[in-house]
Amino acid sequence: MTDLKLLEHLETYLTENRKERFAQVLSQRTKHFTVATEDVYQLHNTSAVIRSCDVFGIQEVNIIEEQNSKSIDREIAMGAQKWVDLNRYHSVKESISDLKGKGYQIVATTPHEKDAMLHNFDVSKKSCFFFGREMDGLSQEVIEQADCFLKIPMVGFTESLNISVSAAIVLQHVTTKLKQSNINWQLSEAEQAEKRLDWCKKTIKSYDEIIERFYS
Repeated sequence: MTDLKLLEHLETYLTENRKERFAQVLSQRTKHFTVATEDVYQLHNTSAVIRSCDVFGIQEVNIIEEQNSKSIDREIAMGAQKWVDLNRYHSVKESISDLKGKGYQIVATTPHEKDAMLHNFDVSKKSCFFFGREMDGLSQEVIEQADCFLKIPMVGFTESLNISVSAAIVLQHVTTKLKQSNINWQLSEAEQAEKRLDWCKKTIKSYDEIIERFYS
């Protein structure tokens, strides 16, 4: 549970503009949707997906590193990794088990399965959108475990899009549709307080010294 007195104290070290910005951004954050990337090889693609999640208000990103394990490219993510929570998994099995345990349906994004077109997607269900490797797409394990499939309508000769482009298109559509609905999609007050404290920690340079003085 967040120490609200500590949070209140820490926020005295922030400018009014910064506090207002935190509140504004948090009011648009959601865990109703989340994203998972499976063994993406090109580091800039994962970083760009994280950036898109921040832009469209997705609070959590799930990174599966069963074969490829790299550090997030800070330059391309442009600081987004500071504001978005990253969950890392060593296997597809582990990630799917955890996400389903949190109440998410597994949505496989692929142009090769005949299921929901993006414009027909039901946003009422908590969903994790899985995006696969650049060349191979999603693994067979994800395909077999998926609760549904989703594809972006394409009318050209090209049958696929870059993973970061696909993620941005999907997230822009589903978050817009979600926020036009009556679904309770926002973070709870407790979750927002937790993120305010976390963002204070990542923003205030003398955070550790302030904490020590506060509790002394």
